Amino acid sequence: MPTVPLHLAPKAPIVPPSNPLPQLLETPTGLAILEIQGTINLPSPDLSTHTTPIGRLVFPDYSENSSSNGTAWMKRVHLYVGQHQRLTGEVKKLPNPVAVIRKRENYQTDGEELEIMEIVYWKVVFSSRPEPVGT
Repeated sequence: MPTVPLHLAPKAPIVPPSNPLPQLLETPTGLAILEIQGTINLPSPDLSTHTTPIGRLVFPDYSENSSSNGTAWMKRVHLYVGQHQRLTGEVKKLPNPVAVIRKRENYQTDGEELEIMEIVYWKVVFSSRPEPVGT
């Protein structure tokens, strides 16, 4: 049975770009889990950058300055896909945290090693059908 060593990522200070996610969802590298239950119609790819813009996340009830907000803001999240679709979802705590790992570059040995980059505790779930949105 093959084995691969697993390590924690070094504690070097990670300075991510400004993170637009609510603080509860922020991780040091800015990762989050989106669960989309169903099929969405993606916009056309941008041939100049070789990327496909999916849309934008909006947390309509979230406010950085309002500590009295509690968790009510977690009940409504919008994902706008292109210009014509909106999915409504909510933030949920994962029953078990998920570790995000990557292959570790190891120059001392020839074997492969892995390291844990993040541990994610929350996800954003979109389980309802997309709604049409006018432009």
